[in-house]
Amino acid sequence: MRQAVDVRAADVDRERLVTELQRHAAAGRLSIDEFSERARAAYQAHMMGELAALSADLPPDTNPRADAPIPRRVWIVLVSIAVVVALLGLSAVANAGPLVGGMGCRW
Repeated sequence: MRQAVDVRAADVDRERLVTELQRHAAAGRLSIDEFSERARAAYQAHMMGELAALSADLPPDTNPRADAPIPRRVWIVLVSIAVVVALLGLSAVANAGPLVGGMGCRW
């Protein structure tokens, strides 16, 4: 079985590393020159091991990523709320005739 360092890197892997390097530069762990050198090396890297070496001396990211998928439970709650709002809206439209008619409006 091959080790992960022997696997070829994809464009998405390079982009993910450059984004991580940007966060570390913004936090002051990398200077602009260090960031530029590592980003250039990331875009030239062919193997995952090369990418791993570029961030080996940096602490892992403890903050959840913004592009992390939304948990299924959250989707269920959001869809449930949307259904309830839609049903309330339909109910309001169905019963609006007598209300609007009483205001002198034509429906």
